[in-house]
Parts: sequence; C-alpha cells; structure tokens
Amino acid sequence: MDALSKLFSLFKSSNTITSQTSLKISENLKTFVKDEMLPGLNITPDYFWTSFENIYNKFSQRNKDLLIKRQLLQDQIDKWHIENKHSEFDLDKYKKFLNEIGYLQPRSKNFSISTSNVDPEIRKIAGPQLVVPVMNARFALNAANARWGSLYDALYGTDIISETDGAVKEGGYNPVRGDKVIAFAKNFLDNTVPLVNGDYHNVIKFEFINGELLMTLKDKSTTHLKDKKQYIGYMDKGEGAFGLLFKNNNLHFEVQIDRDHPIGQDDTAGIKDILMESAITTIQDCEDSVAAVDAEDKIVVYRSWLGLMKGNLKRSFDKNGKFITRELNPDRKYFLKDGKIILLPGRSLMLVRNVGHLMTNPAIKDANDNEVPEGIMDAFFTSCISIHDIIGNGPYKNSKTKSIYIVKPKMHGPEEVQFTCDLFEEIETIFNLPKKTIKIGIMDEERRTTLNLKECIEVAKDRVIFINTGFLDRTGDEIHTSMEAGPMVTKAAMKNKKWINTYENWNVDIGLETGFLGKAQIGKGMWPMPDEMLEMYKTKTMHPKAGANCAWVPSPTAATLHVMHYHQIFVKEEQEKILQREKAKLDDLLLIPFMNKNEFPTKEEIQKEIENNAQGILGYVVRWVDQGIGCSKVPDINNVGLMEDRATCRISSQHISNWLHHGLCSEKEVLEIMKKMAVVVDEQNSGDVNYKKMSPSFDGIAFKAACDLATKGKAQPSGYTEPILHKMRLRRK
Repeated sequence: MDALSKLFSLFKSSNTITSQTSLKISENLKTFVKDEMLPGLNITPDYFWTSFENIYNKFSQRNKDLLIKRQLLQDQIDKWHIENKHSEFDLDKYKKFLNEIGYLQPRSKNFSISTSNVDPEIRKIAGPQLVVPVMNARFALNAANARWGSLYDALYGTDIISETDGAVKEGGYNPVRGDKVIAFAKNFLDNTVPLVNGDYHNVIKFEFINGELLMTLKDKSTTHLKDKKQYIGYMDKGEGAFGLLFKNNNLHFEVQIDRDHPIGQDDTAGIKDILMESAITTIQDCEDSVAAVDAEDKIVVYRSWLGLMKGNLKRSFDKNGKFITRELNPDRKYFLKDGKIILLPGRSLMLVRNVGHLMTNPAIKDANDNEVPEGIMDAFFTSCISIHDIIGNGPYKNSKTKSIYIVKPKMHGPEEVQFTCDLFEEIETIFNLPKKTIKIGIMDEERRTTLNLKECIEVAKDRVIFINTGFLDRTGDEIHTSMEAGPMVTKAAMKNKKWINTYENWNVDIGLETGFLGKAQIGKGMWPMPDEMLEMYKTKTMHPKAGANCAWVPSPTAATLHVMHYHQIFVKEEQEKILQREKAKLDDLLLIPFMNKNEFPTKEEIQKEIENNAQGILGYVVRWVDQGIGCSKVPDINNVGLMEDRATCRISSQHISNWLHHGLCSEKEVLEIMKKMAVVVDEQNSGDVNYKKMSPSFDGIAFKAACDLATKGKAQPSGYTEPILHKMRLRRK
C-alpha cells in the first residue's frame, strides 16, 4: 500500500465518531467546513468538530496559563524597575534578577536541528520571501505566482531606472527608457553569467551546437560562458522563439529570445525579456496583515488558503478596461542539454502564518460562551486544509515533500514554542498525518524569545524550518517590557542602539550554531517603502550579506529586483564566514534603549516625534477599523509611503505610551496632536470613495481606536494592538 492509499485508509478508519459537540459554532462556518473544506478529505463534519472540541479542551487552559505567565513576568519586571529607578542601571544585577524569575532560561547545550522532509526552497535556495494577506485572494494569487517575474517590467516601472535624459515612464512605451532597461539587464547578465570573450551588449545571436550554447558577437566571432554549467537548457516557444535557462547560486532565470516581439525585434540579440526566478517562498498571512475579527472574516481567510492548497483559486477583475481572470501558474517545462525534460515550479512555495496565542474569536464558543483561542483555531483549520495538497486534490503540488509549513508569530519563550509543537503533534494524530508533517517557523519578534532563542529552537529541533527577525514587533516588545525603566529614545535613534544590531546578529549566530545551514531559513524583515525600489536595491544587499537566506519584500516587483542580490551574493558562503566570527553577546541584548541625559529631545522634537507616530497610527487604524484592511501603504510625516501593519502600529503606540508615562507629553497634548494629524490623514485619503473622514467631529470609532492605542498602550497585554482593534472593528461592523 502506497503512502497516499494508507493516508486515505487511516482517514476512513478514524472517522467513525459521530457524537455531537457542545461547541457553539457559527452557522456560516459550519456550512463552509461541510460544503467546501472537507469534501475530498474523507473527514466527516462530526469527526472534524468533535476533534476540534477535544483539541480545545486539551489546550485552551494551557493557552490561558501561558498568557497569565506573560503578565506575571511583566509585573515582576515593572516592579524591579520601579524599585531601582533611582539607581544607575546595573546590568549584572538585572541579569541575575531575570534568571531568578525564569525570564532567562537555563542555557541549552549544543545541538543541531533534525527537521526532515523539507522542500529545497527552504533548505537550499536563498532568495526573496513575499508576505501577503491571504484574506485578499487577488493578492494571494499574485504572490503565489511571483515565483517568476519579468526583469524588464520591474526595471521599467520603478525608480531603479532614472527618468533623466528623456527616460520618463508616463504615457505609452518610451524607447529611451526601454534602452536604459535593456542596458541594465545586459549588465546583469555580464556580471552573473559572464562570457569568455566580449559581453552581452555585443551579442547578435544565440545558437546550440552539439548541445552547447554559443554566442556570436558583432565582430562575427563566437564565444561561450566562462562557466558552461550555468546554462541548463531551453524552452521552445515555437515560430523561432525560445527561452534560455540559466542557473546561478541555485537560482534560475530565463533569457527570452523572440525577434518578432516589439522589444526583441529592436534588440541586436533578439532578447525580449529576462524572466527571473523571484519569490522563492511566500508567507500567506492570517495574522498582522489581515483584519479578521469574526466567522465571516475567518471564512474569507480559510477559503483563500483552501483555493491555494487545492490549486483552484481564481479571481476575475477589470484592469484598464480589460476583463482578466487570474489563476495559479502551471509549472515550467524545459529541455535539458541532453534532451531530457525538467519541470520547474511555476509557483512560490507557500507557508501560512497563523495568529499568535493572545486573541480569541467569536466564530466558535464553548458551552460556557467562551470564545476559542484563535491560534488553536488557525492551526487546526489551516493544517486540515493543507491535507488537500498532501494527498494531491488539485493540479499542482505546493510541498513536494508532503509537509505543512506554519509560521508562528508572537511567541514568548520556549514554553510557548513547546505548546505550539504539542498542538501540532495532536493535530497530526487527529488527521493521521505522519509525525512531524507540520513544520514550524519561529518568528523571533518578542524579547523573551530572542533572549532564549537557542532554547526555543531546541524544543522544536525536529520541526523548525525558519527563524527570522522582525524589528518592529521586537522594538514594540522592548519598549513595553521595559516601560518602567525610563523614557525611550526616538524611533530613529532606536535603530542605532547596540541592542538592535546585536539582535540581528544574534538571530543569525544562533541559527547557524544550531545547524540551520543547508536545512532551514534564516530570515530578515520587510522592506517598508514599496515605492522606493532604488533605495531597496542599493541597501538590501545587507540581508544576504548578514547571512539571511530569505528576506521579506512587499510586492512581486520587489521580489524580482531583490533576487538580483542573491545572484551577486552566495548566502551559503556568507554563512560559512559568519560561523567563524565572534558571536553576539547576551549582555548587549539586555541593554535597554532608554534615554541618556544627553539624549532628551527638545519640545519641538517631542512634538514632531509624536506627530509622526500619530500619523502612522491614524493612517493605518482608520482603514483597519472602517474598511477591514489589515495592511496599508500609509504616508509618513515626510510623505514617504510606508507599509503599515499591526507591528508598525504596535511600536508607534507603545512609543507614545512610554513618553506619556514618563511625562514627556500629556494626554491632552497627545489628543490635540491626534486631531491635527487626523486632518492630514483625511486629506491623504480624499480620493478614496470608501473613506470616512475623522474630522472635524473626531467622534468616529476609528479615531477613538487610534486614540486608545496611543493613550492606553501601557495597559495592553505585551503592548499588542489587537484587543483594541478587534473590539472597535466588531463595533464598526
């Protein structure tokens, strides 16, 4: 019996339970599960819901206890800072205290992770990682299809190509700009797959002789690749058009030749485009970038993930007067040099980010009318949906190794990671999945996780496939945890503090120390300015240089541009170098970023900082609460569009709350600034027909939510924004 047949057999034998649950389940969610989610899985609704109730009964109290422990530790840390506020900060004393209360865990001995059945996109291929709200099916499709992207389009449409000397991008196709794009692209070829003689600017012909690729230059001489192994094969597109497949640093790209194409016919070599393997992996997000507060919203989230896992997700829309239907891309077929055929994935490998441990959701309640923890709900639902992919219920495969990849955010320390691993194990048992099918990505974005990162990895050493840094959430937790230590430096100054640079290095050091090289991803955070692609291109080399084999980007276009960095830098070699460097130090991580006496801002500087924070909060919250948009491009005080989600909102609200608490500003002043910046945000959104103005009445739910985040941030658990946002969104709906 093969594995697939065995899996079906196990499902059938286990689905005999028909007892009814005591859960109170939203009718629309029950219908979705019965009519859309379970067909094709041989899982009955009775078995599904009874199993979910068993999971809830087994893990809900433990979930609550972990949240209680968070608060108990926070109370002790607050008390310590209050008792020591008149003394100079004593690092040794502070560290001893953190050890005594169990905030710092006993140090793990050396070990290496042993996660098996991991796809090569995670183990071997370094490249961009997209993060996209799975709630938006169109965005989810775009991200899944961003495995391949046009380099010419990405260059032409962004500021990487300057608009000087007549190279403007407005209007129809501009051949002057096009020439600049082509020149840039050929420089990329020269640097990535160089020729023995000459360069790609002088190539006039590509041809195959005895299975080898030869290029003819303008002077009629022929040449070939310096490294012949970089040429892999070709795609025959018919009528003289073809694609040449190259491979560098485990990444592919296709040089497309078509002399009948409007671009190709004017190119000396007939090149019409370069198709880049771009977004190697994509995190389909159920968390920070979505606004899902009830059963209706969760169904949208799960339905989109279901369509991706079954391979049948489609969206039709009008684009510039043309009706377009978007669906998942098929795999790409190439002929190798020896005539054999290979298929390359047409889609990004998809991971799914569940929510954290904090929030509950009214979609399901227990017999006592308690809402179920949303993190438990997400784990159960997204895992079950992923079985469609495992057993092949669609035209495509996501994971070739039959794994489920769940990224878990906002965990505080090893106990919470252990809780998640135990939950995954129970889900595997319920659905008769092989042990360790469900892999975990650990987001290193909370202070207690950072300080105990090695210990967190150890408890998940046979499941972990991913760690990353998320400095916004991490900074939010840094501020909240040390709220009583003193007023924190400005956000700009925060980036230059020793602890945050240590944090970035510590994450990579611990990952490599525990055997991530060639086995798992080490990630870096999001590029926050989606319109500033030139700046991204200039600076984001720092991520592969830092040893990160994936780094977050905000769009498919950004992925196509950022992937060039991974052609320039072979991350495996960088990681091997980093293994030899001096390791980041725990003591430096514990340095709290409160102001020194010479860092206190002027009244004008305080005003500007609060205005900037307030604008970000308002611009994000007004769309979240009024329109249910979980991720927005929000102009900052300098009118630079920044990607805002709950993480950016968390740091801004905690920063204002910290300054309020320490008297750098008053609540009255903060509220006046909120009103002032609400007018600015209203004007910025004047073109949005769905936008509801906050001014001049300032009595709307969204404005109230934004003010509460700023003035009540100290009281929020770990400084999270979700409790206020969810409450206000539900009220607005």
